[in-house]
Amino acid sequence: MTEYGAHEKTPVRIGLVGSTGMIGRRLIEISSAGDQARIVGIARREMELPKGARVEMFIADTEKWGEVLEAVRPRALICALGTTWKKAGRDEAAFRAVDHNLVLATAHSAVEAGIPNMVLISSAGADPRQKNFYLKVKGEVEAEVSKVGFKRLDILRPGLLRGQRKGDLRPVEAVARFASPVIDPLLPTKWEMYRSISSDLVCEAALGLAMRKAAGRFTHDNEAMKRAAREWRAKAEAPLPE
Repeated sequence: MTEYGAHEKTPVRIGLVGSTGMIGRRLIEISSAGDQARIVGIARREMELPKGARVEMFIADTEKWGEVLEAVRPRALICALGTTWKKAGRDEAAFRAVDHNLVLATAHSAVEAGIPNMVLISSAGADPRQKNFYLKVKGEVEAEVSKVGFKRLDILRPGLLRGQRKGDLRPVEAVARFASPVIDPLLPTKWEMYRSISSDLVCEAALGLAMRKAAGRFTHDNEAMKRAAREWRAKAEAPLPE
């Protein structure tokens, strides 16, 4: 199989958990528009699929996700799992149950199912030493997933995501996205990791990186994700958005 599956007659199957969020939905839409990859989604509940979606969806309790991964054996797994402080009821244990425990359990299940690659959507500033609870949990799960045993692990650390969220209103985030064209250039170098980035670029980078074969652990900031997205776009023979 060639990298990115450019000369394959059958699209490369890529597993996805976290399909109901902004990143998950865009991954389904972007992969459905071409023939390089096809998403195999696993979710806890049914969801309204994007128009024209070409995707396999499996609905199962989280305890059964390992069995699904064992059955479908995708080439790689993209993890876009994540909740918000508000959805978790502002409860640290409820937040950790998704953003740490479920992510880690799914990673273990994927390795046990023989899946060699994982792409983990994390966050800029993730660090287990952070005082900020959100970034601390993200950093902790990065460190623990790194020890699970994937042949290749790609960790994506996007800044503020620009994109359309379905049924998830975040007023403060919306204002920040609106102001990002003005704010981004003003951020000092030490804060540039938090600059905004299109959710489409993150998704394209995730799809391309999921097909890479070189072994190792790789962490990608905004600029690295933009480079990976350009490579994906080149393979898809489509222009890169601004």
